[in-house]
Amino acid sequence: METNQVPRVSTADAQRTDLIVEAASRLYLSPSSARVSMDDLARELGMSKKTIYRHFPDRRSLLTAVLDRRFAAIESTVHAAVEEAAGQPFDVRVHRFLMAAGIELGRVGAAQLATGRAGDAVLRHYVERRMDEVIYQRLHELFREGHRLGLLSAPPELLSEIIRGAVEALLNSRLPHELDWSAADLLRATVDTVLFGAIRSKPTGDDDKQDLHTEK
Repeated sequence: METNQVPRVSTADAQRTDLIVEAASRLYLSPSSARVSMDDLARELGMSKKTIYRHFPDRRSLLTAVLDRRFAAIESTVHAAVEEAAGQPFDVRVHRFLMAAGIELGRVGAAQLATGRAGDAVLRHYVERRMDEVIYQRLHELFREGHRLGLLSAPPELLSEIIRGAVEALLNSRLPHELDWSAADLLRATVDTVLFGAIRSKPTGDDDKQDLHTEK
């Protein structure tokens, strides 16, 4: 009796694929990634481009694999943060979520993820979709819950759009460098300003100034 045989990937091939994706992640998601070529990647790995192309037929497929792995890590971290913050006050849950998302974005190159790679429209669309699924939709659900509980006066749709626009603009600006703030700092400060305002009822002295980064 004939059976359909499923092709198996050898352990050596799987390990080589992982090595390629790991090296590509280091190169393509670094701040100086604009000029990285397949030749650079081959030198980094100590293998020929022909070997790389046996695993990934083109640059787009390789970058998609890199982004798949990175977004999986972001999603896992964000999910864990949501689970750990369950039952906490609403503002703590929002801040924990943003801290987890911000740290992951900072680790993998926030600006690179925010804009997509290599001017490729398909990859940009992929990045936008995954950012929406992993970060913005989850944040919107938190805002909707806060609104249902009477903890937010503004519509959650408005807050979500403000945060989305602000974060994407900030991640593509020079502010992170000029302020020496991480992606997590920027996310949290942005939400603090939108949700709680930037104007204090009275001046605060230097000794007891509350930093926007301090967790509530």
